[in-house]
Amino acid sequence: MKLLILQHASVEHPGIFRSFLKEDGHSYDTVELDEGQSLPSLDGYDGLWVMGGPMDVWQEDTYPWLKDEKVFIREAVEVRGLPFLGLCLGHQLLAEALGGSVGPSESPEIGVLDVQLTEEGASGVILDGLPDRFPCLQWHSAEIKQMPSGASCLATSPDCAVQAMKWGTRAYSAQFHIEVEDDTVANWADIKEYRLALDAAMGDNATERLGADVSANLSKFNDMAERLYINWMQTSAQAK
Repeated sequence: MKLLILQHASVEHPGIFRSFLKEDGHSYDTVELDEGQSLPSLDGYDGLWVMGGPMDVWQEDTYPWLKDEKVFIREAVEVRGLPFLGLCLGHQLLAEALGGSVGPSESPEIGVLDVQLTEEGASGVILDGLPDRFPCLQWHSAEIKQMPSGASCLATSPDCAVQAMKWGTRAYSAQFHIEVEDDTVANWADIKEYRLALDAAMGDNATERLGADVSANLSKFNDMAERLYINWMQTSAQAK
């Protein structure tokens, strides 16, 4: 399988998923949109992944490439039917690209926090094998306010209604981070917007405390990431 991966910060990459892709012999090309790299043709790609980033979906004046990225995602998912996986910003971009809406969170989520599967999430394929309730890394101050037509919610939390989303049979996304590795928190804390939000949410020694929380759960996170990866690959093989 050959994937196209859109990134919005060099350190916010597919994380542990890179190991799974390598082990299984899949290949991917990365486009770093925040560094001015151009969107390629979708021809020849078997799936599209869109990662997180410190910008918000509505900041098109500051990041004009966001507008083109949304059109690109819509073409990939709605027109071409490419299998899709979006995380954090990628989750929000999928919603906007397909006609939903995103706005600032009333209660930003930052830390290792629990997510609860919905009935559809628990009975579906993409989250099969994950607990009905599980901890995960959250680091966001925006959220989906309205899902696009044809979408369904697969997971939720008290402060964010749409934690995971499905559109049709080919597109999946999650607000939470499941791709984390042992250096994720330290790397992301170097991004100004993330560091400010982290310090505001957790106070003194926030980076060290969040890093310790992630490390304590890392084995569990990686197991869940592998399960989600396997499930996504299975749904991709069936997507039409």
